[in-house]
Amino acid sequence: MQTAVSLIESSEHSFDITRSGGPGSSSWQRHYARWVILADIVVVVTVTFGTQVLWLGPHPVAVASSPFTYTTVSAGLTLAWMTALSLWGTRHARVLGYGIAEYRLVLGASVQLFGLVAIVAYLTGADLSRGYFLLGLPLGCVALMVGRLLCRSWLARERRRGAMSARVVLVGSAEENARVAAELSRQPTAGLHVVGVHTLDRAGFASTWSEENARHLRARLEDLQADSVLVSGGAVLDAHDIRRIGWSLDPGRQHLIVAVNLTDVAGPRLHTRPVAGLPLVHIETPQYSVTQRFLKRAFDIVGAGILVLILSPVFAALALLVRASGPGPILYRQERVGQGGAPFGMLKFRSMVDGADSRLQELLSAQGRDGTPLFKVDNDPRITPLGRWLRKFSLDELPQLFNVLGGQMSLVGPRPQRDAEVEFYDDDAHRRLIVRPGMSGLWQVSGRSALAWDDAIRLDLFYVENWSLVGDIVILIRTFKAVLAPGGTAH
Repeated sequence: MQTAVSLIESSEHSFDITRSGGPGSSSWQRHYARWVILADIVVVVTVTFGTQVLWLGPHPVAVASSPFTYTTVSAGLTLAWMTALSLWGTRHARVLGYGIAEYRLVLGASVQLFGLVAIVAYLTGADLSRGYFLLGLPLGCVALMVGRLLCRSWLARERRRGAMSARVVLVGSAEENARVAAELSRQPTAGLHVVGVHTLDRAGFASTWSEENARHLRARLEDLQADSVLVSGGAVLDAHDIRRIGWSLDPGRQHLIVAVNLTDVAGPRLHTRPVAGLPLVHIETPQYSVTQRFLKRAFDIVGAGILVLILSPVFAALALLVRASGPGPILYRQERVGQGGAPFGMLKFRSMVDGADSRLQELLSAQGRDGTPLFKVDNDPRITPLGRWLRKFSLDELPQLFNVLGGQMSLVGPRPQRDAEVEFYDDDAHRRLIVRPGMSGLWQVSGRSALAWDDAIRLDLFYVENWSLVGDIVILIRTFKAVLAPGGTAH
């Protein structure tokens, strides 16, 4: 009879040792947290004292009816802000470096702190400068999120090299291990690096997890320098086995992770509620309340309006360049499929020669791509020299700000596609049409033109299913970063 012990000891399943850290690899978390703290300090000090200088001038100014100067106020606000970021758990290991919960906590800590400061100032009659609220708070929130985003960019690079990650041993059936390993390999930035895979087959095995099993598992974890056991499913191990695996681990140094047979669901929709001793995971159904729709539309109108005003000189300069690039209109209008399948005219600065659409099918057929869902031509000869530069930096997309103001598009959402491309949609992909299409989206900031169709659809569906205003802000920040440093995948 084959037992779990013999399978755990088996050397049939290979593993690799990389630089992901060894036992007690939480040291990488402390190292990363120190960089985050340093980034927060730089941002908070710069914003608070910068606000003081910009609003009140470079010279010391006393607070009205108070013995304190604004330098003292800025120092106190800096200390309070850093304390709030700590107390609100923005640097907790559970949220640091992954997901949008970290950004939510940063915004919540900042807004609630300034609300508390405003209440205290009102109750004490202190005539505190409004510059801290009108300038310091919004700039500070944006700068803190940018700082966290830069820290994550560094962390992602390290994780792609195999460092700064938890070393994980998968335990489960062959199918479960393969599924979880495939998902983790697709997202190395998640910070779970598989160093060992153990396939268990319980055919004819009736006993529960024993001390002998636990001893062999602990030895294998030490051999692999692993710090986590990830149970990839429940087809092989039952609830009692999983609980005993947890008991066998070194508390605080080794961790137990249990995978649920569910992917692409973000944290805000997941809630764990223990009921009658069962750790039930509640999955909220995706929905868009009236408040959410109002917030998204208001964010679109305000954001697009501000960008149009700021970029109006850029619009004028680009219009002149497009006019000089060759015959044809300055603006190019193409019919795309919008929310609910309704067609609309999407605006762009013209980046191709006049009459380029009539050659699309010919070029797709020549490259053997006329039966694929993404109508993209490699090394497209129709693009003008100016158009190639406009596309690299996404400047040809700027006129879509008027589509946003007109309600046909959003600043963030799945990119609108042509009717012929929508014909390739299956039932899952049609869920992209639930929301307004966007100027930028999760697909664009995660790989731009380099992503395959399946990956692009998966990212768009993740956005649709897990929308949040904070998520939109993060995507826009990543968009600006991608535009300024487009890399080799932008064309």
